[in-house]
Amino acid sequence: MDERASRRTVSGRRPGRRKPSMKGTSMETVFDPVSFKRTQRATWNAISAGWLSCQDDFETGGAAVTARLLELAGVGAGQRVLDVGTGTGQPALTAASVVGPTGRVIGIDLAPEMIARARDRGDGLGQVEFVVGDVETLEFPSAAFDVVLSRWGLMFAVDRVAMFRTLARVLVPGGVLAAAVWAEPALAPMMSLGFRVIAERLGLPPGPPGAPGPFSMADPEAVTAELTEAGFGAVVVTRFQVPFVLESPDRYVEFSKVVSPPSLKDMLRERFGSADDPRTWAAVGAAVEPYRGPDGAVSLPSTALLLRAVAPIG
Repeated sequence: MDERASRRTVSGRRPGRRKPSMKGTSMETVFDPVSFKRTQRATWNAISAGWLSCQDDFETGGAAVTARLLELAGVGAGQRVLDVGTGTGQPALTAASVVGPTGRVIGIDLAPEMIARARDRGDGLGQVEFVVGDVETLEFPSAAFDVVLSRWGLMFAVDRVAMFRTLARVLVPGGVLAAAVWAEPALAPMMSLGFRVIAERLGLPPGPPGAPGPFSMADPEAVTAELTEAGFGAVVVTRFQVPFVLESPDRYVEFSKVVSPPSLKDMLRERFGSADDPRTWAAVGAAVEPYRGPDGAVSLPSTALLLRAVAPIG
């Protein structure tokens, strides 16, 4: 994989905390963290039903990220590993095969339906456990894990500094956090292209700056500052090209349908009479056409930011 060497390390300046800014937007008086988490849980529960149908498509790129995260964290036999935002079980399942029977892996996710599917996939692996949980309110004891992993599971936190402090607490001193988040939308078409087309069809405005969402951690300097404020050291953020490949534009349309939240489908239904509005999904297919190769397959290389940070010692 092409891991770019542009790295940003901890600077000497005082880090600043980035919180959701709702001023000047329609969300100024309505943003509610409790309601947001409730919606997130419902959204991922709904997505879980179709996720397995496109899981292989996603893993064409996701597997490479999992392998790199385990390498960055130095996961080895006998270690205790926490996977945050595990979804249907990655990278927890791969980590479980590495730590072996003397190790322990726990995967947590906010959505019970996602956890149910992860448990099905992990059936028979005694060293892995999947539980419903919120990364911002972990109840594990201090120094419970040698490694914390997360593959696109951190971006929906309401208070990222508080989340990072919690992760630092559950890590042993000198333990490693290794996580993947998305770079800016233009560099991550696998996740952004379908949403962009649908937003244009519906005339939706951009979301409020700093609010939780898929691309909320796309600024390496801000992420470095947040990790530093939370007590982590030796922070390194690296860009990583994720090689997503789907067999056809139609497969990308199906993927986009699966990952579209119920709220977005409700808007399509209200505006066009159906969540399966033919013109909308034809527009998604047309937008992905430039990524189609001579063999008909769609290649959507997308940039992730890989974070590596070390929990404080003493």
